Amino acid sequence: MQVVKTVAAMRRACGRSRLAHEGPDRLGLVPTMGALHAGHLSLVRRARQECGVVVATIFVNPLQFGPGEDFDRYPRQTKEDCALLESEGVDLVFLPEVEEMYPQGATTTIDVAGPANRLDGAHRPGHFCGVATVVAKLFHIVGAERAYFGQKDAVQVAVLRQMIRDLNFSIDLIACPIVRDEDGLALSSRNVYLSAAERRQALAIPRSLEAMQELLAGGRRDVASVLRAGTSVLNREPGLRLEFLEAVDPDSLEGVRSVVPGTLVAVAAKVGKTRLIDNFLAV
Repeated sequence: MQVVKTVAAMRRACGRSRLAHEGPDRLGLVPTMGALHAGHLSLVRRARQECGVVVATIFVNPLQFGPGEDFDRYPRQTKEDCALLESEGVDLVFLPEVEEMYPQGATTTIDVAGPANRLDGAHRPGHFCGVATVVAKLFHIVGAERAYFGQKDAVQVAVLRQMIRDLNFSIDLIACPIVRDEDGLALSSRNVYLSAAERRQALAIPRSLEAMQELLAGGRRDVASVLRAGTSVLNREPGLRLEFLEAVDPDSLEGVRSVVPGTLVAVAAKVGKTRLIDNFLAV
């Protein structure tokens, strides 16, 4: 596995890899901020199955952190992450410093709207501008045919798909299923922030999703009833502060009147100082 730290060297390495592998899916990209867990590795494995060359990136992007958020304390474990990626057969790892991605004097960002202003975007102003900017840069640097993201970040997936359409990127975005721990909590690098008591409180989130899915399986499809079932579970946990629980179109993120197959039901809540997100796509 080759670890590359500069944009110029990464372009060269990806160019050589592209020439060495024929076919429509030569390069697969897995962008991460490190602190890897089984959810990240599921993306790598999917890319490994579908692509001749797998490129992973590790970059804690300052542009997507707002004032008072956890940029400085976000978990960083580069040595362990690289060992995991190598064990999964990753070919190239891009590991730039902040100054490499945003040189002195850089002023250009991508101003996203629409889906970026809903759900998570409404609670984290500017977040998706930072996400879109860094992902667009990675798309240009790597030149992959496919990029792999987790369905847990459903709003991010919607925003990036909009960006790909609007800016005519020639890349397919693949959203991979949520990976959960044994207790049902969706895997997240931020789970390490949770104390044992907070972890127990956070389990109200997957329980709320299960309650809504059970109601849907029983034939109830009106949004008010479905969301009421989820909210009831969440409200029984006093240590949890709900930000939103909504049923929306998975692409536009606009609200819907009825939960049909493919509807995104998404939740965000804080437990202690840790913000957690989760969701499911209705069947």
